[in-house]
Amino acid sequence: MDIGAIDHLECYVADAESSADFFRDAFGFRICGRGGPETGLPGCRSVLVRQGGIDLLLTSALRADHPIAGYVRRHGDGIAVIAVATGDADAAFAEAVTRGATAVAPPARFGDKGAQVTFASVTGFGDVAQRFVHRDAADGPFAPGRIVDESPRDTAQGLLRSIDHIAVCVPAGELDRTVDHYRSVFGLTQIFDERIIVGDQAMDSKVVQSESGGLTLTILEPDITKKPGQIDEFVRLHDGAGVQHVAFRTDDISAAVREFSSRGVDFLSTPSGYYDVLTERLGALAVPVDELRELNILADRDHWGQLLQIFTASRHPRQTLFYELIDRRGARTFGSNNIKALYEAVDRQHTAGREVSH
Repeated sequence: MDIGAIDHLECYVADAESSADFFRDAFGFRICGRGGPETGLPGCRSVLVRQGGIDLLLTSALRADHPIAGYVRRHGDGIAVIAVATGDADAAFAEAVTRGATAVAPPARFGDKGAQVTFASVTGFGDVAQRFVHRDAADGPFAPGRIVDESPRDTAQGLLRSIDHIAVCVPAGELDRTVDHYRSVFGLTQIFDERIIVGDQAMDSKVVQSESGGLTLTILEPDITKKPGQIDEFVRLHDGAGVQHVAFRTDDISAAVREFSSRGVDFLSTPSGYYDVLTERLGALAVPVDELRELNILADRDHWGQLLQIFTASRHPRQTLFYELIDRRGARTFGSNNIKALYEAVDRQHTAGREVSH
């Protein structure tokens, strides 16, 4: 199947305007468009925010019986649509349905020839849909006639470049079925698998990727034979499978952490002892260890190079959604050696949250 880069993510949220303000104020996104009933969006309102090659469409319901309102009641604010570029959205939609996906929204066209955009959606995992997008003009309007552009595409890239990957949590027993769905329906390839054990907890992870490399999903399930952990907690609080975090790619993670911290973004902390053995574990690093320690940035190495990453604390009321910054210095993998550090950092945040609530 012809799947290119992620075209956009659509987030179903309680308040599109306040969510857009968050991405603008915290991460430097620009508000680039709006739509609502007056532009043909039935019963909902959307705000488009953009930075570099990242488009986020934030959509909220205007009435309680709207499906988006139902999504937010069940899951809270979350990623509801993963949209990918394709050369022919009609053909991709038809092929996906033939291969076993359920149709969510048949092909719909917006705009005139030369700047026309086609959207078509099928089931992905949980309540998350996969949307195929074809654009006559790559630099044309986002969804002409539905989203009114408020500013031209930004030539100043900012600190965030693209969506590197999306991490998905699924209930126990659904990992292989979800991987098989993405392999058989969308033609993705499994490129990585790992069993992660942290103390008396455990999880299994598999990574699937499109042939283009434009869509990468890291899918995790808990091991219910072990003590319940944060993946179990995500599935319980989110009420089913969903997106745990989105990884934003940057070319300068140190500058990004400093900038976003100054804007009020909280990042997960890392125990100092992690850095005491980092050089011994990885050898010479692209960024000095003292700088990594100061900024709580994690580092890893694979056969192709180095990877630097950091995770935000979740500001979601259920603590079920957060973000990652990732800086690839040649590395192609996902920081496997940092999973334990991330797991422990998230546990500290959850523990602190429970203590405050009591």
